[in-house]
Amino acid sequence: MEICVPPLGDVDAVDVIEVLVQPGDQVEQDTPLITLESDKATMEVPSPQAGTVKEVLVKVGDKVKEGAPIVRLEAQAAAESAAAPPEEETQEPAEAPQPAAEGGTAEEEKKAEAAPPPSSPPAESAADLPYASPSVRKFARKLGVDLGQVCGSGPKGRILKEDVEAFVKDRLQGGVATAAGAGIPAVPEVDFSKYGPVETQPLSRIKRRSGPHLQRAWLNAPQVTQHHEVDITGLEEFRKALKPEADQLGVKLTPLAFILKALPAVMKEFPLFNASLAPDGQNLILKRYFHIGVAVATPEGLVVPVIRDVDRKGVWELGRELAEVSARARAGKLMPDDLQGGCFSVSSLGGIGGTFFTPIVNVPEVAILGLSRARMQPVWNGTEFTPRLMLPISLSYDHRVIDGAEGARFVVRFGELLSDMRRLVL
Repeated sequence: MEICVPPLGDVDAVDVIEVLVQPGDQVEQDTPLITLESDKATMEVPSPQAGTVKEVLVKVGDKVKEGAPIVRLEAQAAAESAAAPPEEETQEPAEAPQPAAEGGTAEEEKKAEAAPPPSSPPAESAADLPYASPSVRKFARKLGVDLGQVCGSGPKGRILKEDVEAFVKDRLQGGVATAAGAGIPAVPEVDFSKYGPVETQPLSRIKRRSGPHLQRAWLNAPQVTQHHEVDITGLEEFRKALKPEADQLGVKLTPLAFILKALPAVMKEFPLFNASLAPDGQNLILKRYFHIGVAVATPEGLVVPVIRDVDRKGVWELGRELAEVSARARAGKLMPDDLQGGCFSVSSLGGIGGTFFTPIVNVPEVAILGLSRARMQPVWNGTEFTPRLMLPISLSYDHRVIDGAEGARFVVRFGELLSDMRRLVL
């Protein structure tokens, strides 16, 4: 018998991406023969009954249409015994029941023969499933492998059976497959000493600990960065006007204190920025507190101590706490609690320079704000160019939680508050 391509709906032709059998193979009913792929889905063509593959009529890369022959199959003679007259079975009742391992009872065989050949499984949406054929997904389920952690090496990144086997092997050997982003090829080792003198220096303790966390964050969260420029001319004039009072109080009042003061107001308007994605990936955990991490550069590397309850503190208190926590960070005197519980992070490079950059989200947070150095620029006010102090900001966010429109609205609203701090009292 010839096995043909099943109905394809409104699809004209599909690609053959896997041939799962060879001439001479013994196949059971429903054994997958080939895998087909359209633009949006994959499907397997199963054998309608047990038998021996006599000839495979297609190869990987072929385009086939509905009704095209793909395999010639010689059906097993056992199907004839299943159609034997009922009286013969009643004459030998002792042989009628068969162990389940031998293919079921004669009655079950008759039902299977009478039933119509199974239709091909429905095409499965690639948006809902890993990019792999149904047979590979079934193989992965048997081994307990999450295909979301496997990197495919097939066409268009499709996951092959070999990729699943490699994942399991790496996991058993304690390789990189145990971490997020498993299956990514390792960077090849290079002997740099062949090209000139080299020196090996160990990473600092902080960088050894933060490196794997940054890698996990980058691999697990699809990140987008939104850039914007904020007019802080009025804010800087206000800050300078407060300098005599700041000196009396012994507080170093930096622009960062005002930025921290404005952030909770914007986060209340856009609560997704004060959330975390639940481990199941199906829910959001919305936070009703406002603890903001502030990146501090130290001789050993970058640390992010957390300023708690920012929404309940004024600019003087925030300025004082920023100076105190930064000093403790540079002296290496931060406690574990100082680095935990953040909802949102701020990384400021204003004291160093540069314009825009792409800070990495401190997962499980969903956003981080990067600040660069403010500089005077000519800005058109409708009638003429005037000098304005413009602050470049860079907002990175987890695109699973926040879309581009929300990111743009956030930076625009944040810019409005910084441009006129009086809006905070409205």
